[in-house]
Amino acid sequence: MKILHIVQGYTPAIGGTERLMQRVSENLVARHGDAVTVFTTTAYNCELFWRTDQPRLPAGMEVINGVTVRRFPVFNSLGPLLRLLAGGAYLLRLPGNDWLRAWQNGPIVPGLGREIARFDADIVAASSFPLLHMHTALRAGQRKGVPVIFYGGIHTADVYGFARPMIYRAIRQVTAYVAYTQFEADYLISRGVPAEKIHVVGVGVDAEPYTQANPQTIRQRYGWPEDAPVIAFVGQQVPHKGVDMLLDAMPAIWAEYPTACLLLAGARTSYSTHIEHWLAELPPRQRAQVAVIHNFPEEEKADIFAACDMLAFPSAHESFGIVILEAWAAGKPVIGVRVGAIASVIDEGKDGILIRHRSVSDLVAALQTLIHNPALAHEMGERGRQKVLRRYTWDLVTDRFREIYQQSLRG
Repeated sequence: MKILHIVQGYTPAIGGTERLMQRVSENLVARHGDAVTVFTTTAYNCELFWRTDQPRLPAGMEVINGVTVRRFPVFNSLGPLLRLLAGGAYLLRLPGNDWLRAWQNGPIVPGLGREIARFDADIVAASSFPLLHMHTALRAGQRKGVPVIFYGGIHTADVYGFARPMIYRAIRQVTAYVAYTQFEADYLISRGVPAEKIHVVGVGVDAEPYTQANPQTIRQRYGWPEDAPVIAFVGQQVPHKGVDMLLDAMPAIWAEYPTACLLLAGARTSYSTHIEHWLAELPPRQRAQVAVIHNFPEEEKADIFAACDMLAFPSAHESFGIVILEAWAAGKPVIGVRVGAIASVIDEGKDGILIRHRSVSDLVAALQTLIHNPALAHEMGERGRQKVLRRYTWDLVTDRFREIYQQSLRG
């Protein structure tokens, strides 16, 4: 098959969707011999879509592990104006405010629709909402007369981002929709999307590197003792991921477990300066017990998970949460939020703990439970690892995606 994937960012850009699209694209080439091209932007992270002070990758074309990648420049000069117009229209509930919010989010990519429409592809597949390129991909794919497939990405807790009628009108028009969880599928059905269009697949992880990682590599780098409890947060350093909750929880953890360490690893954003201010105000001893790793290379991820005793991921804005699978692949228990898709990924009490949304007290209690009961933490992590091996390897996920592509072509 000749496949065109469209996504907001691609490696070395960091993020769950970016990682998903990379692995599926590379596996389609390696496992099935498909010709895969990715149209993406020059962004390292989505802040580039509305801010002009963000770093960017060079525009142009390159081949990465057999996948042809074309990066388009982003137009973002109207970011502040669009933010003002969209916010005002949303508060006043003006007609068309969902489209204004979409233009505010971006990415505004001049010429993207034209290039999609004239590209030689059997399938056009795009991810993820609420970003503007999804609608561009749909219109261009319809002009081409080829099947259009959308990947999941609905964050039901994000009302501003996803309470947009235009999103669900677009989904009703595609050939097929890939939902990451049954929760997402049920939500779309409740919004009028025909059930026969929806396929629940999930995301994936390579388990082998996590079983071979060295748990001491990161600990030795920061001088942390072998027996010190290490709490990890892995993800973009933004408030909606819940990293601020973890900062608020640490004083209570240190009061009971003075040797506990905190590892924050993920893409740097404008919010990272808040983390740095928080860190600067800590006493010297506690400051030495916190490590912040910005924009780490993919090959370091397994060592990061190996070094920790648990993953704290109190984000409610997730369509799945790929870092949960990565923690499980390393045999680590996870703490998530009892909201939306996360609650359908974690089996509460078996492979992780669920807490109330934005409840710092719940987060503290969950962290204390896992630190105080290492046998329980180990048991939860092992159950998570077995779940990954049964259902969430990249080979399994890629084969399911390709089957959907083939069904769409036959249809």
